[in-house]
Amino acid sequence: MSAVDTAQSAAPVSAPAMTKEELEELIREGVPLVGNFGIVVESLSAGTIRLRLPYKDDFVRPGGTVTGPAMFGLADVALYGAVLSLIGRVELAVTTSMTINFLRRPPPVAIIAEARVLKLGKRLAYGEILLFSEGDPEPVAHVTGTYSIPPHDPVTVAVSHYRVDEAP
Repeated sequence: MSAVDTAQSAAPVSAPAMTKEELEELIREGVPLVGNFGIVVESLSAGTIRLRLPYKDDFVRPGGTVTGPAMFGLADVALYGAVLSLIGRVELAVTTSMTINFLRRPPPVAIIAEARVLKLGKRLAYGEILLFSEGDPEPVAHVTGTYSIPPHDPVTVAVSHYRVDEAP
């Protein structure tokens, strides 16, 4: 067992700062473009989230693959949700940078996003997102991004269970 495995298994489990329902409502109402995609929060914990983007004919581009903008929007809102799961409803947290690497052509099926915050500081959060075609264990895209966090109440939970000896 590696040191990371040991640290992860020994990490305290913290409840997310928002519920799945609160986050879904915020996505629908606060980010209406992506909110209209029909994204569902499948799971949420402090610093991690799993979202499902249901398949829609509107998301298919020529060649029969899911369009990049739909996948990018899903990735962006996934990192937003992962960050808010740690800091609570700080709506003015915004993307400062995001990079997507398309790894494989996704077929026209639902897309799953798994996001985690790797580093949470006072003003910035950095994380990664893997996108999968539903039912396929191989990722179709890898995304990294940074969010700017406006002043808010202090965060007291560990980030993604990487560092158990000190708070962010």
